Amino acid sequence: MSLVDPASDTLAEPAPAPSGPAPAPTPDVWGHLPAEGWGSIVPRRRIGRRVAAAVVLVLLALAVLSVVRNDAFQWDVVADYFLTTAVLRGLGLTLWLTAVVMALGFVLGTLLATLRLSANPVLRAVGWGYVWLFRSTPILVQLLFWFNIGALYPTILGVRTVSLLSPVAVAVIGLTLHEAAYATEVVRGGILSVDKGQLEAAQSLGLGPWRRLRRIVLPQAMRAIVPPAANMLIGTLKGTSIVSVIAVQDLLYSVQLVYHRTYQVIPLLLVATLWYIVVTSLLGVGQHYLERRYARGTAGAR
Repeated sequence: MSLVDPASDTLAEPAPAPSGPAPAPTPDVWGHLPAEGWGSIVPRRRIGRRVAAAVVLVLLALAVLSVVRNDAFQWDVVADYFLTTAVLRGLGLTLWLTAVVMALGFVLGTLLATLRLSANPVLRAVGWGYVWLFRSTPILVQLLFWFNIGALYPTILGVRTVSLLSPVAVAVIGLTLHEAAYATEVVRGGILSVDKGQLEAAQSLGLGPWRRLRRIVLPQAMRAIVPPAANMLIGTLKGTSIVSVIAVQDLLYSVQLVYHRTYQVIPLLLVATLWYIVVTSLLGVGQHYLERRYARGTAGAR
C-alpha cells in the first residue's frame, strides 16, 4: 500500500519491513521479562523440591502404616470406648468448662484491659499487678492453691469452705482467673490497634467512655482480638485436662478411671487424644470463618 507524502503530493513508498529475527524483549529495571514477544516461557524445573516432597510423603505414609498396623495400639479397644457414656460425659464437662472459663475470663479480661488503659495510675497499677501475678505462677500451682483454700479460710460467710467450693467450682475459679490475665493482654492489644482518630471522632460526637468502648472501639478491635482469642480457646480446651489432678471428672479423668480398672492405658489415652483432635479441629474451622467475617473490607480478607 502506498502513502501520500503531504509535502510533495507524491506517493511515498512504505518503509521496508526489518529483516532478520525480531529483537528480544528488554527486561524492566527489576529484571522481569514482559510476556509479549515470547512464544512460551518454560518454568525452571526444581528437581530438589520434587525429591524432597516425595521423601516426605513416603516417610509420612510409613509412619501412618506403622500406627495403623501396630497391634499394640489396640484400635478395636479404642473403637469400643470412643462413644461410651463415661467418655461422653467427661467430654461434655470439658466443653462446658471451656465455655464457662472463656466467657468469664474475657469478661474479667476486658474489665482489666480498661484498667490498664486508664488515665488513673492506681487503676493502671492494679491491672498490671493482676496480669503480672497470674502470668507468673503456673496454672497447676494456682489450682492446688484454690483447692486447699480451706486451710486459710475455713469458713466463708458462715459456710464451710469445703462445702462451698466443690472441685468443679475450684476448677472454674482457678482457670478463669488464670485465663483472664491472658485475655487482658489480648483485649488491650486489640484496643491499641484501633486508630486514635476513631476515638477522637467518637469523643467529638459526645459519646461517653463506655459507649465509645462498646460501639466504636471493640467492633474494630475484633480483627486483632479474634486470632489470639481463638488460640486461647483451643489452649483452654486442652488446658482443662489439668483439672484431673483435683478429681474433676473431665475427659482425661474419665478415661483414667477406665484404664485404672482395665489396665488398657494406651487405647484409652488414644480415645482422649482423638476427641481433643476432633474438637480442636472444629474450633479451628470456626476460627477461620470468624476471622473472615471480621476481616471483610480489609486487604486481609480472603
